[in-house]
Amino acid sequence: MARAIPAKLIEDTARELTARAAIDIPADFREGVRRARDAESSRLPRFVLDEMLANWELATAERRPMCADTGLPRYYVRVGNEAALEGGFVALERALRRATAEATAAIPLRPNRVHPLTRADHNNNVGIHAPEVTYAFEPDRDFIDLTTVHKGGLFGTDYRMLFPADGIGGLKRFFVDTLVQFGRRGLACQPAIMGVGIGGAKDTCVRLGKEAACLRLVGSRNPDPATAALEDELTRLGNYIGIGAMGFAGTSLVVATHVEVAYSHTGGMPVGIHAFCLSSRRATARIHPGGSVEFRADPEWFTDYYRREGVE
Repeated sequence: MARAIPAKLIEDTARELTARAAIDIPADFREGVRRARDAESSRLPRFVLDEMLANWELATAERRPMCADTGLPRYYVRVGNEAALEGGFVALERALRRATAEATAAIPLRPNRVHPLTRADHNNNVGIHAPEVTYAFEPDRDFIDLTTVHKGGLFGTDYRMLFPADGIGGLKRFFVDTLVQFGRRGLACQPAIMGVGIGGAKDTCVRLGKEAACLRLVGSRNPDPATAALEDELTRLGNYIGIGAMGFAGTSLVVATHVEVAYSHTGGMPVGIHAFCLSSRRATARIHPGGSVEFRADPEWFTDYYRREGVE
């Protein structure tokens, strides 16, 4: 039996991750934006990309959040099947809520969470279903991977129920239509990582689209060759429509496209599209049963087990 991971260690780690996510843009996204800057020939979007990169350097140097809107903190928890938690999962969730409230005051984060009807605000980003916690499990492991993502909660997501007759062509049209709307109406801050979830039910494809955008590294590819080829084609399409960084005319709308799939009802092909905007805030740590904490770049969320297909 593995040693129980202390709830206080989870709380301390989550608080540190929240600070890192708010301040330090991940290296994979920085490099993707640098490549977009180098490929951008239009003056205004290239200027925007240069200023973004400079802003991130200042945020890291001064240990201040890189954007005034610090989004909605949420957590992704990948639990090894052999892991033991002091106090169980209730203690884990309480630790995450305490860490969120403490970090909101200390970093500080903007207290964005309010009651949708009364507009009541506890001033700490904690409330009903806030922060969100999403779980995945992994066999033959005794650690916990904890990832925090700070994602805006206003725009940047769309959904459409497509049908088999629409085919891949219909999916491409929906993708381009969505990017045009996002770019022209200011519904996402470009450049963005685009996550596309295909299949499952409505909630499944929207969830997969968000996870694909927020939890895969720029430069990663879906292990299925056909899906990976679709990722490449959608990125090219997104950068061909004539919109660049922050809506200026250019070719720097999409840093990367990540596609994830789920088996769906035979009569439909639901699609969820999610933009992880230029504030691509993500931080991950692996907490081992011995008490050591390993801060990592890759959440490793989409494992072979997570994408499993057959009967085991």
